[in-house]
Amino acid sequence: MIQIPKYWEDLSVLEKNREAPRAYYIPYADAESSRKQKRGDSPYYRTLNGNWKFKYKESVRQVDDAFYRIDADVSDWDDLIVPSCWQVNGYDQLHYTNVNYPFPCDPPYVPNDNPTGLYVREFNISGAWEDKSKYIVFEGVNSCFYLWVNGIWVGYSQGSRVPAEFDISPYVHTGSNKIAVMVLKWCDGSYIEDQDLWRFSGIFRDVYLLARSPEHIVDVFNRVELDQDFGSGTVTCELTAAGQADARIELTDADGVLLHTETVTVVGEGCVTLPVDQPNLWSAETPYLYHLYITAADEVMHFEVGFRKVEIVDGVFMINGTAVKLKGVNRHDSHPVLGQTVPINHMIKDLKLMKLHNINTIRASHYPNDPRFLELCNQFGFYVIDEADLECHGVFHAIGNFNMLTRLPEWEHVFVERAVRMVERDKNHPSVIIWSMGNESGYDVNHMAMARWTKSRDASRPVHYEGSDPRHLGSPDTEVLDMESRMYSSPAYIEAYAKDENSTKPMFMCEYSHAMGNGPGDLKDYWDVIYKYPKLMGGCVWEWSDHGILTKNAQGTPYYAYGGDFGDQPNDGNFCIDGLVSPDRVPHPGLLELKKVIAPIRVEADDLAAGSLRITNLYDFVDLGHLTLHWTIEKEGELFSQGQTLVSGVAPHTSQLVKLDYDLPEFSEQAFYLTVTFRLREKTLWSEVGHEVISEQFRLPVEIRKAAEAKSAIDGQPLRITEEDNLLTIDGFDFRHVFDLYKGSFTSITRHGVEMIGKPLGFNIWRAPTDNDRKVKRQWMEEGYDRALPHIYEAVVTEREENSIQIRVAYSLGGYIKPPLLHGVAYWRVTGNGEISLKTEVTVREDLLFLPRFGLQVAMPAGTEEVEYFGNGPHESYIDKSQSTLKGKYLTTVDELFTPYIMPQENGSHDNTDWVIATNEQGMGLKFTSNRPFSFNASHYTLEDLTLAQHDYELVRRDETILHLDYKMSGVGSNSCGPELLEAYRLDEKQFTFELNIMPLFKED
Repeated sequence: MIQIPKYWEDLSVLEKNREAPRAYYIPYADAESSRKQKRGDSPYYRTLNGNWKFKYKESVRQVDDAFYRIDADVSDWDDLIVPSCWQVNGYDQLHYTNVNYPFPCDPPYVPNDNPTGLYVREFNISGAWEDKSKYIVFEGVNSCFYLWVNGIWVGYSQGSRVPAEFDISPYVHTGSNKIAVMVLKWCDGSYIEDQDLWRFSGIFRDVYLLARSPEHIVDVFNRVELDQDFGSGTVTCELTAAGQADARIELTDADGVLLHTETVTVVGEGCVTLPVDQPNLWSAETPYLYHLYITAADEVMHFEVGFRKVEIVDGVFMINGTAVKLKGVNRHDSHPVLGQTVPINHMIKDLKLMKLHNINTIRASHYPNDPRFLELCNQFGFYVIDEADLECHGVFHAIGNFNMLTRLPEWEHVFVERAVRMVERDKNHPSVIIWSMGNESGYDVNHMAMARWTKSRDASRPVHYEGSDPRHLGSPDTEVLDMESRMYSSPAYIEAYAKDENSTKPMFMCEYSHAMGNGPGDLKDYWDVIYKYPKLMGGCVWEWSDHGILTKNAQGTPYYAYGGDFGDQPNDGNFCIDGLVSPDRVPHPGLLELKKVIAPIRVEADDLAAGSLRITNLYDFVDLGHLTLHWTIEKEGELFSQGQTLVSGVAPHTSQLVKLDYDLPEFSEQAFYLTVTFRLREKTLWSEVGHEVISEQFRLPVEIRKAAEAKSAIDGQPLRITEEDNLLTIDGFDFRHVFDLYKGSFTSITRHGVEMIGKPLGFNIWRAPTDNDRKVKRQWMEEGYDRALPHIYEAVVTEREENSIQIRVAYSLGGYIKPPLLHGVAYWRVTGNGEISLKTEVTVREDLLFLPRFGLQVAMPAGTEEVEYFGNGPHESYIDKSQSTLKGKYLTTVDELFTPYIMPQENGSHDNTDWVIATNEQGMGLKFTSNRPFSFNASHYTLEDLTLAQHDYELVRRDETILHLDYKMSGVGSNSCGPELLEAYRLDEKQFTFELNIMPLFKED
């Protein structure tokens, strides 16, 4: 067993020989290469990424004491790419847990059998570095590590997601050298790294060498200040040097035009202030960056400077003197194959997708991201809540005291160091507008110490910490925090806060609207309130991406795995599948909904008959001159007219009336809809010309006058009705329908001999539970919603005429154990043209919780693939998740209507539908209409299929098509973690009537 000090369980030791934390930068040889930010262009940088020899040990006790020696033979070890997470490379246990510790809660102690990864590689030192000081930087190692160079122990570090830098000058020489690293899976720091994620281990971020002049600039803090009217500003460079360094500081604008040059001799510490008149201000909408170069000896360091001011005035959060709403998402480091190792292009893909969907804020949940990610945020334009790598959620479940560690004096320096290392690394990034003191770790004196240090070091950014929410029963002393923060509070709650005159701080919802599975369904309700009250800052949806791990099942089928799929215990199942995009970054419909709800433009009707719209600019710093307004008018899905115009002069936070040039008829047989879109006029860093920022739709005031229906020769044809063994056969001119009086339903519907249904029609109230139904479904299932079957009390013919017949059916729906859930009376009518009309009157049991849905289920035969409808589309929509859809005529297929959630569930429904036609490819099928808009769903999977399946590969596509024609479907909400479904979106009526018409047709005729 290796003989080393057991620092991993010693709270008094967080590092040995590690350099003091500093601002992130790379030294270059000249300004031009430093501006490009391509680290490999620097002669003073050498990556140690690449192939390392690797040996995994199930316990640190199994580690050979000689592995790090210069003469140790590791040729038979495995090869492992660095950076990487060793779990996704076949070592150790892939493990997802949310709040529970994966080991006994006995701080600071961790399991004796502490999994360990041993890393060894050789590297060369150039002769050009002979007179340089040599440093090694580890950007991220989870959870702690010991370092040897050329067989000599160098140091120790813990703190997984911030850099560790060591001076290795005494241990290396020109030519070949050898490095050895021992990484432990657990350390006492793991108690405060209990974030909701896969528990990855290893050297998962970049490793590199830096060569520095013996006397060099060590640290830089660029403090930006603006005067009261933002007409002038200064950037003050606070410099820290090793020894004495003569430094030249140059500031240029974004185009490289030199604005100022200053020189200073720094002995230990120095300072230079550079003034700028009429500075271009940085914001997420206008990410203007100045460039500051510091030259000392033969090194050049480059820093992006953004002139922006973050402040809270009278309870309102402001940037550059303007009240700003933070329209954000929570983002973990997450890659479906690489785990927490995130390549640059993957970061860029995330940021582009966010910009394309109107997101302006990222909460770095729940740890500092790769420093290059922040550089990208500076350039793309994002507000970042930078969060300390601190979460100890597990103590609450372990001992019932959320605040234990934050109250223990021996943990104070552990907590404070997490803030120090974050702030020192990221202090120069203009994108960082808020410091967060961690997540879900209670609140007491240790968090106060973090906040006090942070404010003393950087007073230019406010300090956030949600754990001070009084509901967590921590300390009531929140004076050191600059805002109130809440998770998953309801719209009513945040509105009550905003109205309370005693609430003097702005409120930030660091997590809200849980985007798990089919959801979120409550976004508009939040943003209606947020826009209404200046005190509400906005918030960040939980969360950006599903955290599925790409793997294969026993049959070799690829799928995204979640907690428990690898035998991991404890686990939180698919709770990591809770994002707005899939693991491979395909947007879910919920992201489209968010894009619409937080769009920076509001379009409202003023006088639609005259073409007048009210346009409100919800941007904070730009007018609408960068956009073109396009409009189309459609009549029942067919183009009627179109046009486009520029909208100029609409300043931020103001409105303007815009007149569109169209004429409307006085009346029509069909409804007219106006669709307005705003599109980008120029290419940007993140989009192409023509990108749609927002679309809005209005029904136009054209009077509907239905023409008298033309009667065909067969409409009045007599019906031939026969009854045998409870089967009522209804023959018409070109159709035959069969009604089973015993079952109270149609068992056959044909036209020209083509069978249109495969099973008897039936009423249904169940839906495959969504992730957001995970709480309410227990009550649904206790009452038997999922097993509700019909009981037919009576089915009799009540009207019988030459060319029509009506059948009255008294029925109930219920499951075993419980009384019937509802009672109903259905009136079925068949007329001479073959049309079937249904009218059912329903009474729901008074004591029942709201229903998932109510409607008619129709199983149509194999080959029913084509679906045409007039309703909300093109993607799925629900009563509380339809802002991003447009009402129109859509032609699609059953397969295309399916939304593939990783955990199968209710999906692909479309509310606000006027009619839907489901046919085979030759147009033979059924048309469904109603007297009011309804919801429909068409799928190749039954409710039972979707309810029972835990992964998408478990679904077996059926040949038949199952349609649901619903009077109403309850909303989806975000109750997987958020508040209960709002009452307005519940099917909670105790009495209602549903009407539906079913017409067998050959639509190509």
